[in-house]
Amino acid sequence: MSHIDPERAAFEAFKALPRDEPVEMLNLISLREHADYPDGRAMSGAEAYRLYGETSAPVFARVGGRILWRGSPRCTLIGPADEAWDMAFIAAYPSAGAFLEMVTDKFYQSEAVPHRRAGVRDSRLIRCLPGKSGSAFG
Repeated sequence: MSHIDPERAAFEAFKALPRDEPVEMLNLISLREHADYPDGRAMSGAEAYRLYGETSAPVFARVGGRILWRGSPRCTLIGPADEAWDMAFIAAYPSAGAFLEMVTDKFYQSEAVPHRRAGVRDSRLIRCLPGKSGSAFG
C-alpha cells in the first residue's frame, strides 16, 4: 500500500495538536520510475518531484519553511526490508499553522501537488516537536 496523501484521520490528528508550536517534518520519499500523470505526460518520478519542489518553493518560503537537513538513504538497518527511500529531509516550519497554511493554499494544491502525486511512489511524513541537540541519545 502506498502512502502519498494524508488520510483524513491522520490529518485530523495533526490539526488537533497545538497549532502555535514549531514543527519539524521528517520526510521519507520513494519515487516512481516513471511519473504517473493523468494526462499521460512522460517524465521520470524524479523529474516530477523536482517540478513539485520548484512549484511549491514560493509558498514554502512565504509561510517561513526551510530545509534543516537532507540526505540520500543508503540502507535500512532497522525497519521493513521492503521500504526503500530515495530521499530523506527535515522541513521546518515556524508553526503547525504555517504548515497548514501551505498545504491548504490554492496555488499549492492546484499547481504543486499534482507533480508530487505523479512522482511519489510512497512516502512518510512525520510531525516532530523540535527538541534539544546534544551528544547523547534519549
